[in-house]
This record gives sequence, structure tokens and C-alpha cells, in this order.
Amino acid sequence: MNVEKKRWYERIPHPVSMLFGIIVLATILSYILPAGMFERELVDGRQRVVPGTFKFVDQNPVSILDMFTALAKGFKSASDIIWVIFASGIMFGILERSKMVENAVGTLVKKLGLKRRYLIVIVMTFVFGLLGIFVGYENNIAMVPIGAMLSLAIGGDLILAAGMCVAAITVGFGLSPVNPYTVGTGHQIAEMPMYSGAALRSLVCFCGLSLLAFYNVRYFRKINQDRTKSIGDDLDTEGLSLSKSLNEYSMSLNNWLVALIFVGGMAYMLFGIFTYGWYLQEIAAVFVMIAIAAGIGARLNPREISETTLKSISIVAPGAFMVGYATTIKVILEMGQISDTIAFQLSDMLTSLPIYGSAIVMSLAQCVMNLFIPSGSGQALATLPIMIPVGDLVGLTRQTTILAFQIGDGVTNLINPTLGGLIAMLSLSRVPFDRWLSFITPLMLMILFMCWIFLMLAIAIGWN
Repeated sequence: MNVEKKRWYERIPHPVSMLFGIIVLATILSYILPAGMFERELVDGRQRVVPGTFKFVDQNPVSILDMFTALAKGFKSASDIIWVIFASGIMFGILERSKMVENAVGTLVKKLGLKRRYLIVIVMTFVFGLLGIFVGYENNIAMVPIGAMLSLAIGGDLILAAGMCVAAITVGFGLSPVNPYTVGTGHQIAEMPMYSGAALRSLVCFCGLSLLAFYNVRYFRKINQDRTKSIGDDLDTEGLSLSKSLNEYSMSLNNWLVALIFVGGMAYMLFGIFTYGWYLQEIAAVFVMIAIAAGIGARLNPREISETTLKSISIVAPGAFMVGYATTIKVILEMGQISDTIAFQLSDMLTSLPIYGSAIVMSLAQCVMNLFIPSGSGQALATLPIMIPVGDLVGLTRQTTILAFQIGDGVTNLINPTLGGLIAMLSLSRVPFDRWLSFITPLMLMILFMCWIFLMLAIAIGWN
């Protein structure tokens, strides 16, 4: 009897099983690790850890009932980003129904020509990387399906699409020299000039995006030479693939009107973000406004808009579920009062290491903390007040300590199942998390080692 051999990526556990395992582990840790807390102070409207105030408190283990109750609390805590996922899915569904996106992508590829497809991959990797650097993370969710359609139009697959847009946004945002959540918050805590040391950080970010561009082109060449090497050919591409040959594509006046509505809406969103500090609720509101205006502009009747809305929600619903599901981990750690204990124990072991070892282990400690506190600013406020004095003690400059934190937080965002924005963007590009892990983990390790080289350089030159 012949048993079909599983492809190697099919051996990776399903993300639902993977996250449930982490949820169970967090629950078990609440019985093993002692509960503890740092005192916190309110600084500029945000709670910040007060270094040197850690104390153990009475054990508060999470029961089996509490573990399952935490699921509902996780969805409640993640409600804003869950709605952003639904809103962006609705918006793209309407844009796709109007045929504007397909005609725009088809016309662009027709003008550039398939002979330049490798150049397109490189350029788009850096374009999405720049969006991550200057625009932010969740703010770019709506751009992901456009990258998916472009990848399919040039002969790639959805894995390449996620590499071009999701990975590029993640690397750009994570290593950005002007990231307000990690670098900005870190400089505030360290009482240093805001966004100082930008030259070295810019070089690290450029090298990370260059490595990603090479990695994407290498994968694209591989699947062009042998399509069986693709790990995304069997994924659902309905509504993302071009429906006719390239020479048939052009932009109608109605397409231009819908495109103008989309671009105008995105410009309005960015204005609100940078001027008024808009975040998830306002971003989602703008997405819905764009969807309604685009539907009217495309002359869709109310029934067509309604049917498209429900169909779009059904497509992004699994990703929205995963966001709330993953947030349960953070809820359980807070219920068991062990997240501060983990941060304290990780920082405590750094003091016995030599300076170079301390820097590497510090970034690894942030990799671990990133699993439990995926928010960059939240992690900075929880760990940097502890890590900065430890860095001073072992001889690290404060710039180097913040770089170690940024590396640990930013690079591991590529594989972090608890990061809502990552799960949301993968959902919109229709790439399952297990397939994503099989594709991106080697690159994540390469970028991590590259960043450690820069971290060693920072120590060697006394970067400050």
C-alpha cells in the first residue's frame, strides 16, 4: 500500500494547535514560576515599570476554567485589531468587486513587462519596507492584498506575495530608525536625544531589507525553474488572480474614480495618524468609509455591496479569530502575574555574563518577551526600565541596549504567532501560519545573525 509522503512544511503543527500549546504552557507556568510584580508609574499617560521595585507576591495559578475563560477575555482585549481586519477585508472586497485593483495591477505589469519581474520583486520589497519604516505596521494592512495580486500577476505565488509585502513591512517597521514604539519609547526611557544613532540603525534596516529582497528573488527563481518547489501553489487565489491576458488590461474612467477614492481615503487616514494620533478604531472607520464610497463610485447596488461585505468577512474571519485566540496568552500571564517575573529573571542572569555575551543574551531575552508582550511600546515600557540599568552595569552604552531590544523585538516579529498585525496581514494574503513559518524562519535567523554582527560592532566602537 503506497502512502503519500507529506511535504516537509505539512509536518509543522497547525497554528490553532500551536497556539493552544502555548496557552497550556502559560497556564502551567503560572503554577511553576513565582508570581511577582514591579511597581509602575504613569509617564506621559502610559504605565512604565519602576526599576528596582520587583517583589514576589502570593501565587495566583490559573485554573483550567480560568484558562478557557481567558479565551473570551483575549477576544475582548483584541477587539480593535479584529475589527480592523474585518474592515480592511470589506474594503478590499469592494475594491476587488469594482475591478479597479485587477485592472491597475494588470496595466502596471503590462507596461513594465514580465522580463522585469525580478526587478519588480526587488523594488516592491523596498517599497513595502519603506511603508513599514515611515507609515507603521497595522496602518499598512490594507496594502497587503494589492501585493498579493501583483505577485500572482508576475507569475509568483501567495508565499512570494507575503515575502514581498508582509515580511518587508515587518522588517522595515521592526528595524526602523524612527520607530516611535521601540526606538522612540526607548530613547524617552533612557533620557537620550530622540531618534539619535539613526545612521547605524538605518544601515541595519537597509541590510535587513536587502537580505529579504535577495531571499524573495531566490525563492521566485526557484519556483519558476520548478513549480513543484512552490509551497503556496495550492492556496486559494480566487479574486486575486488576473482573469485575462496582460494585453487586454487598461484603466477605465470608473476605475480611475475608484482609485482616486482609495488613494484619497488612505491619504486622509495618514493625515489623521500623523496629525491627530489616530489608531485602530479610526483606521477601521476610514476603511469602511472607503468601502462605501468605492462601492457607490463603482455603481454597485446595495445588494451587491452587502453580498460582497459578507463574502469578504468570511475570507478574513480565520485571521481575525487567530488574533483574539493569540491574545489569550497575554491574558493568562497577567492573570497568573508571571510576566514581570519572567522579565526580572531574564535581566538578572545578564549581570554574570561578559559584555558581548550580555548584548546577545539581552536580545534573546527580548525575543522571549516578544512572545508574551507583542506590543513594541508595551514591551519597551515593561522591560527597558530594567534592561537599561543592567546594561549600564555590564558596560553597554544605552544606544547599544536599545539596539539589542529593537533587534529582539523587531526581527522575531516575523514569526510571532501572538502578534495581531502579522496574523492579520497573513490572513489578507491568504497564507496559513504554518506555511509562513516554513518560508520565513530561515530568513529570520539570517537577519538575526546579521543584526548580532552589527550589535558586536556597536560594542566595539563604543556607540553612543
